[in-house]
Amino acid sequence: MPIHQVLRLSRGAIIELDATEADEVKILANNMPIASGMVLVDRNRIAVEVKQMLPRSPDRR
Repeated sequence: MPIHQVLRLSRGAIIELDATEADEVKILANNMPIASGMVLVDRNRIAVEVKQMLPRSPDRR
């Protein structure tokens, strides 16, 4: 989801995820993986905990 769409979300918006609490997820910036983490659910809050920053490829600045 592009950041401009995330910024327009209102309270209570539903975002469908293709992952569960047990899945590792990739965190992307400009469609490039920058980190990996785990989905966390605490009552009605969902977050992604960053577990590992991924190394930059030589062609990325």
